[in-house]
Amino acid sequence: MSYEEAIQTASRDEAFKATVHAINTLLIQKGIYSQKEFQTLFAEWVNKEQRKKTRQAPQAMSASTLSS
Repeated sequence: MSYEEAIQTASRDEAFKATVHAINTLLIQKGIYSQKEFQTLFAEWVNKEQRKKTRQAPQAMSASTLSS
């Protein structure tokens, strides 16, 4: 499959995922960073986002309680 065919076939979400996959694969293969470094940064980002959600949940509940 050519790049042009792939772009036509993939949904917007699939195209984004394919882009991220291609970029990460190239960066790892070129030695810019290692698989382990990628995994560490990935886990750090997810952990940070989960903490944000945890902090925002009580605030959202308080706001909905006050507006009732």
